Amino acid sequence: MAGDLRREALPDGAGAAGTRPDARPRPAGTPKIVGIVWGLLILNTLGSAGAKTIVPLPRSLIQMVTMGALVAAFALALAVNLRLSIRPSAFVFLLTLLLVPSVISSANLESGFGALFRCARLALFVGTLWLLSRWWDGGLTFVRHHIRMYLAVLASVAAGLIASPGAALPDLYGGRLVGALWPLTPPQIGQYAAVIIGLTVLLLLGRRTDRTSAAVVIVPSLVLLALTHTRTATLGLLIGLALAIGSLVLTSAAARRFFAWAVVCVTVAAVGFASALQAWFLRGQSQENFSSLTGRAKVWHALLAAPRTTTEYLFGAGLGDKSFGGLPIDNSWLAVYNEQGMTGVALVAAIVVVLGGVALLRPPSLARACAIFLISYCAIASYTEAGLGDASPYLLHLALAASLLAAPAAATPLSTPEVPRRRSPRRTRRSEVT
Repeated sequence: MAGDLRREALPDGAGAAGTRPDARPRPAGTPKIVGIVWGLLILNTLGSAGAKTIVPLPRSLIQMVTMGALVAAFALALAVNLRLSIRPSAFVFLLTLLLVPSVISSANLESGFGALFRCARLALFVGTLWLLSRWWDGGLTFVRHHIRMYLAVLASVAAGLIASPGAALPDLYGGRLVGALWPLTPPQIGQYAAVIIGLTVLLLLGRRTDRTSAAVVIVPSLVLLALTHTRTATLGLLIGLALAIGSLVLTSAAARRFFAWAVVCVTVAAVGFASALQAWFLRGQSQENFSSLTGRAKVWHALLAAPRTTTEYLFGAGLGDKSFGGLPIDNSWLAVYNEQGMTGVALVAAIVVVLGGVALLRPPSLARACAIFLISYCAIASYTEAGLGDASPYLLHLALAASLLAAPAAATPLSTPEVPRRRSPRRTRRSEVT
């Protein structure tokens, strides 16, 4: 994948800085170590709970790997940015403010010492993003890192499916695809597949990758997404792509053609395969179970009905495992309300609104379209998935959107030889002649 997704051409056709006297200044490129840091952040957010793997992995070992990845990411980011050079970012600033209610609520130890540990994890996560913000310049570098790393994760899922189909499609999850080598749940796999499919489609429309390379990413990811039977990821992919491509329709003929063909294909599929699509969408559930969102609504009602003190209402009960009464909350807004209170809800809402507002104000471009896709996907997924208030893949998706919406970095002056200024001949005053 590294060689397939083509890099953007250098402006002015210059091969090295300072080789042309009339060359315009360009900012320094992104070091390769930054891609490693981004990959380590993704590894940290994979989680430690999921299906049973072919080779049993102790949860303590998985947590050691994920937390070690975060510590290594912060250390490497600090090593490559020793001058602590950062760029102003409303997104990371709001994330930093989110630490305040997290620490206030976790200090009560209502959720145990694990809450303080999660606060430290979130602080390291945010600190690493601050260090990486130096290279946020509106380019597609981090998009490529995102696709490559999640493609590697999906490759491990495919390898587990080939090695042990029974373990990868267990009856415990209703025959839905899980991670057989690393404990990944169907919603996680569906999320990763949907995100890289959407980003790759946009890169293809923007002619930043070729059809063969795009097919290598899109086709296997679509198969894995279908095997997960994840409705949220599928809807997020379709709606997010519709909004992102819609933002390019007025400026891109390729986007107009793709949009037209997509409408035709969706119409044909809806008419010809309606029963099959309905069966896939319902996943064999009853109408009552489907209407209650697989039991999620019962947990939500119980959470909202639970009595709270003023402190808990404002700052929450502390960072936990995104559950209530032993059951997963599966809603980002209610999870934030439970753990970080209304203060956390306001800050998370501000993050989404600020990113969405900036995206709407930017002129049409491929980077803007990718950001719109990521923001809309996270907004849709937030209804049935938790993660916007803690270190998670969703925050990484939004961080990627923030990097795409950042203004281009200030140019670095080139070391070109100075050309002496020509001095105009001095005019002789009349008084001097006389």
